[in-house]
Amino acid sequence: MATITKRTGKNGTSYKVQVRIKGHPPETASFDRLTDAKRWAAETETNIRQGKHFGIARRRTFTELADKYQTAIADHLKSADARVSHLAYWRDEFDGYSLEDVTSPLIADKYAKLHKDGDRTPATANRYLATLSACFTYAVKDLGWIERNPCARVKKVKESAGRVRYLTDDERTRLIEACKESRNPLLYPAFILALSTGARQAELMNLRWNQVDFTRSTIVLRDGETKNGAGRVLPLTGEAYDLLRDMNKVRDIKDDRVFPVPAETRGFGSMRNAWDKALERAKVDDFRWHDLRHTAASYLTMAGVGSMEVAKVLGHKTLQMTARYSHLSPERTVELGDVLTKRLGLTSKKNTAA
Repeated sequence: MATITKRTGKNGTSYKVQVRIKGHPPETASFDRLTDAKRWAAETETNIRQGKHFGIARRRTFTELADKYQTAIADHLKSADARVSHLAYWRDEFDGYSLEDVTSPLIADKYAKLHKDGDRTPATANRYLATLSACFTYAVKDLGWIERNPCARVKKVKESAGRVRYLTDDERTRLIEACKESRNPLLYPAFILALSTGARQAELMNLRWNQVDFTRSTIVLRDGETKNGAGRVLPLTGEAYDLLRDMNKVRDIKDDRVFPVPAETRGFGSMRNAWDKALERAKVDDFRWHDLRHTAASYLTMAGVGSMEVAKVLGHKTLQMTARYSHLSPERTVELGDVLTKRLGLTSKKNTAA
């Protein structure tokens, strides 16, 4: 017999149908209209009893699923653009395949190509697999096209600890001067703000003046305006404060962006050439804009700031991301050890004599 369940979610109302007939595996599907749900239920029951039903996973193709999933995430997922490129890869690999044919071993084989034969890093390959897994989860939970996610049995490759490249004192001095000399007037303020706050490139390029609070010396990133979706507060101090205060006095009242860029470019693209030239003049090699974030985190760690506080400034959701900087503060580790031994009354005789 068939049961129809009405479901209301972010994408509107849908109807999930489940057909159960003794001696046959259950069949499920979801529809936007109740009439379509009833028609499918009746046809499916009839086909199963007559031995003509081949299962929805056999009749649906991966391309159909990818198209539906891409449409579903287009308007509400911040990572939608990146996932579109991931889906393009999987569409090519599974072109003409039914959902039933896309098995765990097949996915594992295609996934291995990403990080072994291709030019993508293990971390990038894992992002591709995560998108595919989300796509199949959508097929299970929202569409009811398949019973389980085949990606669940695919083992991810271990990622590297992550790059930590930060400016030395000499490099920082040279790069500051090079950015000051740039013909692009936005480069130096953006550079100083990134260095002073550890903010991500996209967070700065999307920054609006109403987020800058000169009275409290803070910049407020609201929920949904950061990479992980959680808002946080950035400190606005020192030269970064002075630069933004001066920019605010002469800003374009028709454009509320702190770092306005021409319409024909996207994000940091309008300053890319100026940044590359500044690096060249400063003779700073193997350094990217994102490494300014690593620089801020490294300096905080070397100054003895704890991992919890560094994570709060950078907006890390877990301490695992911040742990990569822990080796930069051995002196602080010793200081904390001294605090603990003193509290326990286990002070060294050498320290007592001193």
